[in-house]
This record gives sequence, C-alpha cells and structure tokens, in this order.
Amino acid sequence: MQFSGFTLKNNLFVAPMAGVTDRPFRMLCKELGAGLAVSEMVTSNSLLYGSAKTRRRADHEGEVSPVSVQIAGADPRMMAEAAKFNIDSGAQIIDINMGCPAKKVCNVMAGSALMQDEPLVVRILEAVVAAVPNTPVTLKFRTGWNRDNKNAAAIARIAEDCGIRALAIHGRTRADQYQGSAEYDTIAAVKSRVNIPLIANGDIDTPEKAKYVLDYTGADGVMIGRAAQGRPWIFREIEHYLATGEHLPPPRCTEIHQILRRHLTDLYAFYGEETGVKIARKHISWYTKGLVGSAHFRHAMNQIGDVKLQLAAADEFFQSHAAANDHLSYEESYRGTLAA
Repeated sequence: MQFSGFTLKNNLFVAPMAGVTDRPFRMLCKELGAGLAVSEMVTSNSLLYGSAKTRRRADHEGEVSPVSVQIAGADPRMMAEAAKFNIDSGAQIIDINMGCPAKKVCNVMAGSALMQDEPLVVRILEAVVAAVPNTPVTLKFRTGWNRDNKNAAAIARIAEDCGIRALAIHGRTRADQYQGSAEYDTIAAVKSRVNIPLIANGDIDTPEKAKYVLDYTGADGVMIGRAAQGRPWIFREIEHYLATGEHLPPPRCTEIHQILRRHLTDLYAFYGEETGVKIARKHISWYTKGLVGSAHFRHAMNQIGDVKLQLAAADEFFQSHAAANDHLSYEESYRGTLAA
C-alpha cells in the first residue's frame, strides 16, 4: 500500500493507544503483520520534552520504517514545535490527535474536543503542515463530538485543504467514548468526499470484520487498537484472510508463550527492570485472559516486583497450560474454557 509517500506491506494499522503502543509493542505488531504502527501520543508542551516519559516516547531506535508519531495539544504554535521536535527525534510521519476522548485531554480542549472548534482546527493543521514541509502529516479524529453533531465530513474537507496527507476515523463520537458499537456510515460518507487515503477504525476485532468494514466503507485500510492487546498476531490473521479468504491456523500456546517472552524482554530493556515489571503486568493479563486459571494467576502476578520471578511465573503458567492442552490451539483452549 502507498501511504504518505511510503510503501507499506499492507493496509493494516496499529491504532495509537496511550500506555500501550510503546516501541516494544509497535515493533512486535509490525513483526506480526501490521503495515504501520502509530505511537502513543506525545505532548506538545515543550516543558515536558525532557521528562522520562517524553524521552521514551521519542525513542525509535531499531524501529522499522516508517515511524509515525502522534502529537496532542490545542495551541497551534506548540503543536508546530512538537512536530519539529519529533522529526528531529526520528519521526517520519506526524499524526495529529483529534480522536482521544479522555477527560484529561478534552478538558484542555485537545483530542476530540477540538472538533467543536473548526477555526482552531484550521489553525493547528496549517501550523503543523507548514512547520514540517517535507514530512507527511496525518490526522486521526472521530465522527463528531456527539451524535447530534457529527462533523467528520467538515473536518475531513478542512484537513485535505490544509495539506493533510491521510485520515483515520474512529466510528464513534467524543461523547460515545468507547461505549456502544462503532458505526461506519459516517466513515463511508467521508470516504466518498475526500481524495486522500482514509483508514477506518473502531471495533475491528476479527478478519471477517476487517473485510466487512473495508467493503462497506470503501476505506483504504483498517486501524486496530484494543483487539491487538494480548493478541498482536491479529494482523497476520487479517492479512492472510484478506488475501486468501481463508483463516490461518490459530497460534498454539507454545507460540504465544514465545511471543509473550519476547515482549516482556523488550519491555524490561526499554523501561528498565523496575518500571518494566509494572508495565508488563497489563500485557501478561491480556495474553492470558480467558485461559484456565488465569484469574488466580493474574492476581498473583500483580504481587510480583522482580523480573526473574515474573518471567518464571509466566513460564510456569504457559508451560503447564501447554502440557495440559498440547493438542489444542490457543483459541481452542480459550473456547473450551468458556464452554466449561
């Protein structure tokens, strides 16, 4: 797929998720089939550029090209400076956050709250595009700020006129947060009115759903967020299904164990052992969700503060599960648990 001047291996995108899409997760998703992974959002407040969190989020060492970094804020000048800062730190694509519904973001009129102020949207987009003239700038937003005010089409026209190179739309309004079901009619309507690539996002959690959304909306690609948590191999599953109409065999527990171990090792190296152990807990929880004994295991895991003990506990859990279900895949084991 051609996207913002880059050739991607497919049209599958990892959605930016705060506290999730760090460098280890992005690299893992790319390795397992994603064409592009967008970073968790980076603040536009220059006073925080030196913070440990911002330095980590601007660390792209070893990451497969292209590197896409999302910036968030409501001040055009600060957003322009943030774009330049991240380009200097290795970003190759700048993505503007106009989709986050979190109160701490919207309360300062950033994220999806910006959709209520179209003149400000114009100023921000023009400032960022002008600040990095040789770098593609993309935009992620929602269908509107509530169900009575769906202005995604107007925002899309503004974006294209300002020089934005691609769009990603989440099929919910700001007021919806993540409740209810995503709708795709608005995405389809926007796609019919723009001449730049559009990526559809929201509730895409199976290969069949990915195909449905692509067919229904006419979108150029799909963006997957929460469905990839603890299941980064979803990208290769979707890629195979879109190409062949057939399903890949689901991964077995032994492979999931290998993927998890690689992920944990990268987290420890990236964050340092003390922070890495804490960050790893939520990922371990996602990887083990639904498996026999996982609730008890997760409770015990949250009490462990040592790298070696955490790895040993994860090893023991997956090895015992694989030994008991060596003839079953991960998905079969999961379904068996539900049936029981």
